[in-house]
Amino acid sequence: MTLRLSSAGESHGPALVAIITGLPAGLTLDRAAIDADLARRQAGYGRSPRQQIERDTVEVLAGLRHGRTLGTPLALVVRNRDHKNWTWGMSPWPPEGDPVGKGTKQVTLPRPGHADLAGVQKFGHDDVRNALERASARHTAVHVAAGAVAKALLTAIGISVQGLTVDEDGLRARIDEARSERDTVGGVVEVRAAGVPPGLGSYATKEDRLDARLAAAVMGIQAVKGVEIGDGFALASLRGSEAHDEISTSTRRTSNRAGGIEAGVSNGEEVVVRAAMKPLPTLMKPLASIDLATGEEATALVERSDVAAVEALAVVAEAAVAWELAVAAKEKFGGDAVGDFIAAHRAYCDRIQWH
Repeated sequence: MTLRLSSAGESHGPALVAIITGLPAGLTLDRAAIDADLARRQAGYGRSPRQQIERDTVEVLAGLRHGRTLGTPLALVVRNRDHKNWTWGMSPWPPEGDPVGKGTKQVTLPRPGHADLAGVQKFGHDDVRNALERASARHTAVHVAAGAVAKALLTAIGISVQGLTVDEDGLRARIDEARSERDTVGGVVEVRAAGVPPGLGSYATKEDRLDARLAAAVMGIQAVKGVEIGDGFALASLRGSEAHDEISTSTRRTSNRAGGIEAGVSNGEEVVVRAAMKPLPTLMKPLASIDLATGEEATALVERSDVAAVEALAVVAEAAVAWELAVAAKEKFGGDAVGDFIAAHRAYCDRIQWH
């Protein structure tokens, strides 16, 4: 069965939900490890006080018994603790009584750089909040929880995944400068996956190419505007004799400019994915916009915002890469029970003499 993930939830709704299908039975999950990844997502230099409000933890509603998967759909929940202040404004059903709390006023000031204007145009909303609540990066919390589950599956076959920021010292200096000017900054993150065997993904069809799938997964994260595999764009300025990774008699590459993927297939080297994050578009000194209610010039809605969330992106990108690698590994090795999955991986590595 193919590994699949579906998620639902709004930024200030009651909770975020993920349903994972296709997990083998018998996989041990560690609640503390999932919660640790959720905490990492909320940390980082330049984050807003809102992260102290939520303090995310995972709940499991189905598919797990005594810490081991059952082979049935796994239902994860991350509560939005701030929902208590939005009970009327984000009520799933028509609210009763007088408006109280946050979210009670119609939002008509779309923010440049967000889904606000395109969202109301696409879906015919008359309130920007109907678009911004789902488009918010808040829902990455439940994807990080799902990524932690994926990492548990990958660990069973010796694959590790780690995300980090590029030039952390320089990033912090830029954050300090932007904060003093009430502005925001972006940055670059890198995800590395070690222990990935040759043969994940396929060159048979473009949608099966591992690099294409990883690029789509990471580009799908809010605020990401560029993705590269390995040396990526830098390869365009090199000659062929400089750009490619030569093969030794051990069948391993002598360098890794390709980032562990050739022709859409993993080649046994470390998988390397980088993502460029734009500066966050919610600003304390908002940009020019339009009031959709009047058609007049206006400034964009001001909501709570981070100065930067690059370190958080590293965690989210780590989860996205882990998820896609887990999907590819499950496709390759199969197994309804985790022992079958591990045995198939071992047999394959023995066949190609890769360890």
